[in-house]
Amino acid sequence: MIDAPALRVIRAIDTEGSYTAAAAWLGYTQPAISQMVRRLEQRLGTALVEKRGRAVHLTEAGVILARHAATVLGALDAAEEEVAAIAGLRSGRVRLMAFPSASATLVPRALALLKSRFPDVTITFTEAEPPESLAALRSGDCDLAVAFSYEGTDVGRGEESLDGFVTTHLLDDEVRLAVSKDHRVAGESRVALKDLTDETWVAGCPRCRGHLVHMCQDAGFAPHVAYETEDYVAVMGLVSESLGVALIPDLILRTVHHGQVVALPMIPASRRSIVAVTTPDLMRVPAVAAMMDALTESSAALPQTPTCTATT
Repeated sequence: MIDAPALRVIRAIDTEGSYTAAAAWLGYTQPAISQMVRRLEQRLGTALVEKRGRAVHLTEAGVILARHAATVLGALDAAEEEVAAIAGLRSGRVRLMAFPSASATLVPRALALLKSRFPDVTITFTEAEPPESLAALRSGDCDLAVAFSYEGTDVGRGEESLDGFVTTHLLDDEVRLAVSKDHRVAGESRVALKDLTDETWVAGCPRCRGHLVHMCQDAGFAPHVAYETEDYVAVMGLVSESLGVALIPDLILRTVHHGQVVALPMIPASRRSIVAVTTPDLMRVPAVAAMMDALTESSAALPQTPTCTATT
């Protein structure tokens, strides 16, 4: 087996012409150089160096090895520099996935923080709901996923185990009832879900619809879902025209407003946990760790959700 130190010795002998000069160039002692050459000759089963008086010369095998040493050592030096650049965040990449309401709020700030601090790190972002983002993380198609779970459910919705993942809690996100300003409960300070038995509902993603159904069932009724859209701007539009009511999380209410829509706390309260998920190995990658720090900082800096009231 040929190792890098041995290749450096052969290359130094070829360049300097003696054990003593090669030792001085590499910072070794002359006996250490001689011993490394003997060990390499034993491994390869042939002489690599021949002495001619005080000088030494490479044999034919030694010349071949020195020629390849230049290429191999050059590649190793380049690899070492690239790895050092990644470790020092002068290079590297991070692939982030997040669900839509996070991508409109905490993710942009986190991406901006990372880019300003480490401009040479390549960042890619893809929008995806959990558990799709967790499946991508497990398959190696992303490095970090921002996901959520409602109270009483797991992040992977039972479809993707979190075994082997590292999970960092970012924030708790309250879910509110959105109604039109003319709705009979619009003036209430909070609304009991059990009082909405006869309402028509607007539902979002499959996970959000499942949460709506589960909450309504606990309140003693099955919701009548007439409209389905994952676009919260569209949800607001439907609600504003009194076509239905909807559940909207605070992350959305921080960015999407409608003058004809009122958002109210519910009884019982509904919350979801927002988390960042990666793997133990990826967490040791500097760019991924820096992205995790940026997400944590961005979530901590989010302003309080304003009270959403209708304007006249």
